[in-house]
Amino acid sequence: MPRTVDEGFRDFLPKLTASESETSAAASHRESIEARLDKDFGLYRLFRIGSFGNGTSISGFSDVDYLASLKNNFHGSNSTYSLSKVRDSLADRFWNTDVRVSCPAVVIPFGTNPSERHEIVPGDFAEKSGDFHVYRIPDCSGGWMKVSPEAHIHYVNEVHKKLSNKVKPLIRFVKAWKCFRDVPISSFYLEMRVAKYCTGESAIIYDIDVRRVLKALWDNQLASVQDPMGVSGYIAACKSNALKEEALSKLETALTRATNATAAKEKGNISEAFDWWRLVYNYEFPTYYY
Repeated sequence: MPRTVDEGFRDFLPKLTASESETSAAASHRESIEARLDKDFGLYRLFRIGSFGNGTSISGFSDVDYLASLKNNFHGSNSTYSLSKVRDSLADRFWNTDVRVSCPAVVIPFGTNPSERHEIVPGDFAEKSGDFHVYRIPDCSGGWMKVSPEAHIHYVNEVHKKLSNKVKPLIRFVKAWKCFRDVPISSFYLEMRVAKYCTGESAIIYDIDVRRVLKALWDNQLASVQDPMGVSGYIAACKSNALKEEALSKLETALTRATNATAAKEKGNISEAFDWWRLVYNYEFPTYYY
């Protein structure tokens, strides 16, 4: 049981990390998805992206994201139509599952747990940018946009290594706030924002840096962030202005609570600091041990 705030964050991290059962569930359907996409479209590769792909998933919340690099009979002038073709293909294969489009992905909810929900982002190879492949995927407006998941994973990994492997846990702690408080912010946006914040740091202390990240998000009012790898243009925080207003309200509350937690710790009132952190994380943060 934790007696310091540092120990509290140390004990919190395993709770956020995917269990063996979640990891197994995430891998169990890959082969059948690959076979169907290859049969109907021709498949160059299917590879994991998103939180599971980058080691920043949140147990009980993160689903499984793949990018499917399809061959020439997928890409057309209208990405909405191309996405519907992939949906129809997978719906025919998994006929007893509610396969549906959630642009830019096709969602296959194999079970009730998030780790059983697969999101397949179809695309095709566009070009190389340095050492990384760039793909065209649906932009949700009938057109196409460029992405390079490998470049983003590399970016996070480099910052992570530079700061003694503490960046991915910090990303998890910020995402945990989003998940436990149901904040409508893009996980990818948070990942890029935290990684970019960390490029200016020389060391990471979790409680201090969670508060600083929240403050940075508040100070810039969840403004879109430029893709640090120069592939995807600007990355939006939320899907709509209404969701952004909701997210800002929850962010303001979280920042106040994290600031109060920091003040309590500085005064030596560790029990009170834990109480504030438990409010930040909707009582999922560990309980202080007297």
